[in-house]
Amino acid sequence: MKIRTRKFFGTIFLLVLVVVWSLLGMTVAQTPWLAASGWLQAIFYVVAGLGWVLPAMPIVSWMARRDPEPSA
Repeated sequence: MKIRTRKFFGTIFLLVLVVVWSLLGMTVAQTPWLAASGWLQAIFYVVAGLGWVLPAMPIVSWMARRDPEPSA
């Protein structure tokens, strides 16, 4: 797969990841056990805010991979 195609699909995957991650985060943030504690909310928002980076890293590294050199 050419790098241009990988970047196109990777961008779509990243957009889907961010949308799904934020919707799940909003859903969990509304649960009563989390809404009752300020400390739990602070921890949750830090983890939810930075947590999407871990699944995004393999996608970005896949997108940045160089095309194989054509064989002679």
